[in-house]
Amino acid sequence: MMLGCIRSLVAILLVGSVAGTVVADDAPAAVPINFIEEIRPILSNTCFECHGPDAAARQAELRLDSKESALSDRGGYFAIVPGSPADSELIKRVTNPDPAMVMPPSDSRHPRLTP
Repeated sequence: MMLGCIRSLVAILLVGSVAGTVVADDAPAAVPINFIEEIRPILSNTCFECHGPDAAARQAELRLDSKESALSDRGGYFAIVPGSPADSELIKRVTNPDPAMVMPPSDSRHPRLTP
């Protein structure tokens, strides 16, 4: 259940970052999901502290606030692969049960994403 919900979130992120407003696969066609209003706040509240615009606070070179960075080759893997959540490192990290691999990290002040 959690993996499916997170995959849906990332699918929305992937398409939303390109289109701006999308409809999730399991949502009624008449209910659009707005990336800026509904998805970006999740990233902002959970991910941007370490993967956002503030260079002084950034903990890694990956920026999830930048389409170019989020979609770039990171040495043989990609944080986000448009149209392929299963190949996206972001999905692998937010769903990983290993405390050494999960994002946000277990020692972060941010809780894990919920379904």
